[in-house]
Amino acid sequence: MAHVVPGPTDDRDLSALYVDHTGAPKRVSYATYFNAFPAGYWSQWTNVQQVTLTVETQGEGTLEVFTSDASSQSRVTHTETLSGRHTTRVDLSLQGHNDGGWFWFDLLPADTGTPIELVGATWSTEATPRTQGKASIGITTFNKPDYCVDTLRALADAPTALSVLDTIYLVDQGTAKVADEPGFADAAAQLSSQLQVIDQANLGGSGGFSRAMLETLDAGASDFTLLLDDDVEIEPEAIYRIVQFGRFTTRPTIVGGHMFDLLNPSVLHAWAEILDLKYFMWRPGPPAHSRHNFRERNLRATPWTHRRDDADYTGWWMCLIPVEAIKRIGLSLPVFIKWDDAEYSVRARAIGVPTVSLPGSALWHVSWVDKDDSRDWQAYFHARNRLIAALVHSDYPSGGRLFSNLGRIDVKHLLCMEYYAAHIRERAYRDVLRGPEHLHEEISTILGELRAERGRFVENQVHNAPQDIPFSREGRLTFDIEIDAPPLRPMLPAFTARHFARHWSMPSEPQDAEPQVELVRRDATWWRMPRYESAVVTDAQRTSAVIYRRDREFFRVQFRRNRAALHEVEKNWNRLAQEYRAAMADITSPEMWRKTLNPGG
Repeated sequence: MAHVVPGPTDDRDLSALYVDHTGAPKRVSYATYFNAFPAGYWSQWTNVQQVTLTVETQGEGTLEVFTSDASSQSRVTHTETLSGRHTTRVDLSLQGHNDGGWFWFDLLPADTGTPIELVGATWSTEATPRTQGKASIGITTFNKPDYCVDTLRALADAPTALSVLDTIYLVDQGTAKVADEPGFADAAAQLSSQLQVIDQANLGGSGGFSRAMLETLDAGASDFTLLLDDDVEIEPEAIYRIVQFGRFTTRPTIVGGHMFDLLNPSVLHAWAEILDLKYFMWRPGPPAHSRHNFRERNLRATPWTHRRDDADYTGWWMCLIPVEAIKRIGLSLPVFIKWDDAEYSVRARAIGVPTVSLPGSALWHVSWVDKDDSRDWQAYFHARNRLIAALVHSDYPSGGRLFSNLGRIDVKHLLCMEYYAAHIRERAYRDVLRGPEHLHEEISTILGELRAERGRFVENQVHNAPQDIPFSREGRLTFDIEIDAPPLRPMLPAFTARHFARHWSMPSEPQDAEPQVELVRRDATWWRMPRYESAVVTDAQRTSAVIYRRDREFFRVQFRRNRAALHEVEKNWNRLAQEYRAAMADITSPEMWRKTLNPGG
């Protein structure tokens, strides 16, 4: 089921996820993210009723085994005196843990001063898994060869992870090929026939992951496909655990791994991902469960981590999908990127396949907290794919509050002078009106078309040389977040109305005028940008910058166009919903994807 892993000793942020030294002096606790056992999840979702903890130690001391409940109340369930080379086995019942709770153990050295060393520890069961099949990994990459080689090396050096894997499908959609990266040849030689590199056109995450699903289906050897993002660092033990959990689930289940911030490695992105159906919008679970730093507050000090949280979907940075589910509901929606993962879990839930975010199984991914990808070409996919997913799955008339929310996002882009984002969101709405046929037809060309339009917009013209960054009339501004905070929800209508009136009515300054202010990217927020006529927005080191300029005429025209296009989708909601729902089985089928992946075949 799981092995206790020592983790690194030279990185305090990382080591906090493996071993806890914050208690009594010399006490070593494994009440940590990676080494405690998530009893609540195994109790709720698997056929396992009893777990055996086996601990092998060297030296003199005491072993204490703990169990906690969903309210985070813990108690010692077993104590054992250790001496010399010692093996301890403790049986722990999962009964009563459906709502949550953890198992863990601590080691305390004897008063004699003789050290106590953990030789190894495992969590195991005598229960019979629902399936003993292996997983095939699908890694989709676009110009991240260094990350991919690191992942392959980590897998090659992890026999435990490899023992639950069939084939590693590396779907390379980039121009900087992984096979040309230093270190690839050695990793490939170690992995031998377990590695298959597939070169194909850039069809986004949905195209790359669908290729991995299809290869897994065609090979007919695996019971699972494990999807991994490319710009990640893995914990190989997590791969072993997620496959083991999938084997023991009482029914076919999508199992997701958590995501830690690669630049802040003890910070968790979210405990569970939620889909708000009234707005048809994804979000992490409760705010307190997001961006949690385990170095600052460990497992014992964080009560909510002891309560089982259920997920609506899981991100495809690390996601185990049963082949049985793929056979029943097909491959990904052909949407390039965005919403493919959330939509898939909603589709799976409709046939009785739940999604579980499994604590103790995670990787590190470059965080997008400081990067708003809804401002660039991805704005198109955010808007179009959200609408398509809602058309297919929303039970609310006209999508509930979906359209009012989309309209507010359009206004936000326009008030922030993000005219390119607003412009391509209009195209997204009009492409939805064209029906599902365009998805496969344009998946290989849409990105190029969106990028071709970027040059028309001043905010996409990057100044990379410091001497080329223009000065502003009022200089560089800084802000105190406690004083210049975003407006509270009750104040948002007045805030929006005031700034909308100014952007609509006041003539904009000449295009050759010196920018009004300079802001660092993190300060160029949605509640500040609407105040200015123009702004130079730089990175923190002031090595590159873009310029935002208010354009009254474009604001007026684009607002009307977006509103009209969005109204057209809303007016035709019922017809479009019927069309997209009727097409789902076809556009997600292996047969249709096979044609798209092999256009000349």
